[in-house]
Amino acid sequence: MRILGIDPSSVATGYGLIQSDGNDHLVLAYGAIKPSRKAALPARLLEIKSGIDKLISAYAPDEVAVENPFFGLNIKTAITLGQVRGAVLVAVAAASTPLFEYSPLEIKKAVTGYGQAEKIQVGIMIRSLLRIDDEAMEEDAADALACAFCHLNTRLAQKNLEEMKV
Repeated sequence: MRILGIDPSSVATGYGLIQSDGNDHLVLAYGAIKPSRKAALPARLLEIKSGIDKLISAYAPDEVAVENPFFGLNIKTAITLGQVRGAVLVAVAAASTPLFEYSPLEIKKAVTGYGQAEKIQVGIMIRSLLRIDDEAMEEDAADALACAFCHLNTRLAQKNLEEMKV
């Protein structure tokens, strides 16, 4: 199974690709799509969508997991983030790839065992769990890999439950 995890943001949309046979996990790619901060929002959204399109085309993920962000008090930030998520969702839908969404709490709990973990803890754990030797990994990429890892664990648990029923 090949999973693309995405952490949407208008500044740096993180992505991470994990391939797994259920026992061994291989990280195929990770990074962030960083549109020009000087560009107007529609141009940034197009750049994010195009980046997701390219990732899906290049890696053909079986499923995509997207962080469903917690909205704070700043309504302008919430609206912008909603628009970024819309660009991501359109790219995934255009590729007819199954989409799954997870809250930050679910992702943090899957990776660290604690839903209120700090970002730095998530980064440390995801690098350890996936055996990534990159101390300079960006938070956005670590969060995206954490989202993919959360989804992978969810799918493996579902598979195990289905096998127990048989």
